[in-house]
Amino acid sequence: MKIAVDAMGGDYAPEQIVFGAVRAAKEYGCEIVLVGDEKKIVRVLAKEEGWQSLGISVLHASEVIEMGEHPVTAVRRKKDSSVVVATRLVKEGACDAVLSAGSTGGAVAAAQFILGRIAGADRPTIATPMPTPKGVTLLLDSGANVDSKPKHLVQGAIMGALYAEHVFGIKKPRVGLLNIGEEETKGNEQAQATYPLLKSMTTVNFCGNAEGRDIPKGNFDVVVCDGFVGNVVLKFAEGLAKTLVRLAKDAVKNGGILARLGAFLLLPALKKLGKTIDVSEYGGAPLLGVRGCCLIAHGSSNAKSIASAIRVAKDYVESDVLAHIKENLAREAALDDSGKCPAANGEEPAAEAVRS
Repeated sequence: MKIAVDAMGGDYAPEQIVFGAVRAAKEYGCEIVLVGDEKKIVRVLAKEEGWQSLGISVLHASEVIEMGEHPVTAVRRKKDSSVVVATRLVKEGACDAVLSAGSTGGAVAAAQFILGRIAGADRPTIATPMPTPKGVTLLLDSGANVDSKPKHLVQGAIMGALYAEHVFGIKKPRVGLLNIGEEETKGNEQAQATYPLLKSMTTVNFCGNAEGRDIPKGNFDVVVCDGFVGNVVLKFAEGLAKTLVRLAKDAVKNGGILARLGAFLLLPALKKLGKTIDVSEYGGAPLLGVRGCCLIAHGSSNAKSIASAIRVAKDYVESDVLAHIKENLAREAALDDSGKCPAANGEEPAAEAVRS
């Protein structure tokens, strides 16, 4: 197992990226190639005693795709950028997976141009695990495509269900379509056209519409939507979690001695709860639909998050998710060619027909 890591991507690069890679190499036994400015990377590695024996190597890349750059233009122009070079290692078979906490658009563009899309996956989708009291809900798309057609959501449902099954070990994952109500006739034209496509499928355990509140409750294992809505949901959840933690700390701080004593007694339970809802425990979100394992981490990832993301990449490769996705998308295409399933060909029922 060898994983290419974009050491220059992220708000705290290269320090936290490098520290996270070292941590992952120790805990998970992965070989790691740190791609980026060699001098800066080695300078950080020097702070980690014995890193030379951990299977960590450095590959120099002279350029970085900045957050403000247009992703497609930057990938085409900056051939020696860290994320492009790291992705190329997967294409060439030198590494099994690539991880980046830099520009999401840059990572997605690099994966599409260099790795290419799987047959039957018209657009890749980012599958973000969201912690719930029941485990994890996989939200996709969470930012790869701001506009999606019904067929893209169907393809995302197939890929998300396979990922949940083979990585999280969930048999027959419950798939929901994010909507503003449970009724089949609810939602905009996109949702109304997607519902019957998902309902007609036998390869996906479609359980109906999922409302926003169903995600944190864990009522579905996989929830599909377009990237615009998914990204709003994801960032709202992140902001809400941080706000609630801050409010709780302020309440304890200003609540007097009894509040502090109560918080002390609850500390073990709170630590366990914090670990359950900590997004850094999951680290990275896979980009599904491309011919290779590509993990996208949050821009503000610390060393713990990067180490967790490397573990996710390892699980992805070991579970052979890519092969399962290829096989199932090919099967859906074959069913469509035989006229049995409308999901893969993009023939969307008219909104008027769905309403009636």
